[in-house]
Amino acid sequence: MREDNPNQVPKTGVFVCECGSNIGNVINISEVVEAAKELSGVAFVESNVSLCSSAGIKSIRESIRNNGVNSIVFAACSPKNYGSILESVCEEAGVNKYLVGFANIREQCAWAHHDRPKEATKKAINSVIMAVKRVQKSEPLEELEVEVGPSTLIIGGGISGMTAALCLANQGFRVFMVEKEPELGGMLNRLHKLYLTNQNVSEILSPVIDSVRSHKNIKLFTSASLKDVEGHFGDFDITVSVNGGIEKFKVGTIILATGAEALEPSGMYGYGKHEGIVTQLELEQILKQNKLKHPEKVVMIQCVGARGEGKVTYCSRICCMVAVKNATLIKQLYPDCEVYIIYRDLQTYGKENEEYQSKARELGIRFIEYTPENQPEIIPNGNGKLGVRVHHALLGENLKIDSDLVVLSTPLIQHDGGEEISRILKVPLGADGFFREAYMEMRSVALGVNGIYVCGAAQGPKSIDESITQAYAAAALAAAPMLLRRVKIPAITAEVDEELCIGCQLCLDLCPARAIIFEEGKSMIIEAMCRGCGTCAAGCPSRAITMKSFRDEQILAEVEAAFKGG
Repeated sequence: MREDNPNQVPKTGVFVCECGSNIGNVINISEVVEAAKELSGVAFVESNVSLCSSAGIKSIRESIRNNGVNSIVFAACSPKNYGSILESVCEEAGVNKYLVGFANIREQCAWAHHDRPKEATKKAINSVIMAVKRVQKSEPLEELEVEVGPSTLIIGGGISGMTAALCLANQGFRVFMVEKEPELGGMLNRLHKLYLTNQNVSEILSPVIDSVRSHKNIKLFTSASLKDVEGHFGDFDITVSVNGGIEKFKVGTIILATGAEALEPSGMYGYGKHEGIVTQLELEQILKQNKLKHPEKVVMIQCVGARGEGKVTYCSRICCMVAVKNATLIKQLYPDCEVYIIYRDLQTYGKENEEYQSKARELGIRFIEYTPENQPEIIPNGNGKLGVRVHHALLGENLKIDSDLVVLSTPLIQHDGGEEISRILKVPLGADGFFREAYMEMRSVALGVNGIYVCGAAQGPKSIDESITQAYAAAALAAAPMLLRRVKIPAITAEVDEELCIGCQLCLDLCPARAIIFEEGKSMIIEAMCRGCGTCAAGCPSRAITMKSFRDEQILAEVEAAFKGG
């Protein structure tokens, strides 16, 4: 509430959370409570063992209604965890969500200084004072409500994209699906059998493809690519290139399901130089086409090109399970064949996967651990076989295996077109090159742009069942606003003071969301498109642009409190 509004006299309530033992075992909660009570404009201060519990939520509602406060400060964990929930509770009790502030006294105080409780307590007190001073300079804001069209764009026709499409189409929504390949199915078209069940992939994939192609609510574009996306959540304008032509349509939501591709290990372990060296994906095709000649020995090498040993630094998660599956299939085809899996760490996570691995051992598949310092080597023998030399980490011995076939397990990586899609949709890529979710714990399938969701391997390496589960989650998030037909846009947007605007148009170039237009010599903000990033406000040479909820008086009040301690 800003001081220039005489009807908004600060009357702030403060809730201090012990977070079980997370905060209470380090920070002196009573000292924080007493310090908050001394602040000007604070009507009441309460502590609670767990504000996010049902009892804590009930206490918040009752205290707000009983004390008639018009702003709230929560001294608790990071607002990324339960901030939106606590804001909703405050709104239900009559406090505008933009008059709710947070002091992170768990991650930034208790956890950061767990071995210095006195200093942690002092920092927690200062954090509360800063939050109170800021919220008392804040103003209530109204969120813009926009209509949401009952249709969605799904980019990618793999198993996750098709699952999401059918989920939404079966609810009566119009679905537009864009697939860059001539056929649906994605990487599953190249796989042989499913992990755990050993069921033919085609038995699962074909019915799904048929359902998508025949569904009356799905408009399918194959051999197509996304060219442009304009507009905002609820009213996206889509441009797609299809067979040399252009298709344009509108959707309310977007689901990104572009999948991933397997790394080609060029120049590694003799790949490309020797016929007997293939990748796991190529082995899938060999098995699928029944072209595997009876081998005496097969060696599989894990983590090729992954975990800092090549192009990528991350673990691809599913490579070990794929290796165990294909090794089992080979052993079932040719029981007398010796199959070796040379690994760094076996990532067969989950009870069922571990049991599958145990069965592989019972079949006689041999597992050999190596270390990054002693990686396997390929030594051509000249007799049609490939010598694989490896230092057995457990036995402490060097082994040499004469193999008929060497299979390299390589990681899943982002498609070549990932950066282009990131640019078109204005959504970020993570350090691993995959599309980065808004928040892993609370918004794992939502991206940083409202109305755009992600599922499957587009978000990172994952198994088929995980991809399908994520597809349902993304479809559920997309369906909710389309069912309501309206959605509220966060009110933290930029605004232009026309008297100060000099018409330089620098903000038009700076805005990553293209939410600024220029009319009659002045810049104007399209609120529905603004993401509240603040880039335009920071770059405006005449200080004509400000950010709602991040005005100078709010920030300065917080900074002053930080230096003066209230």
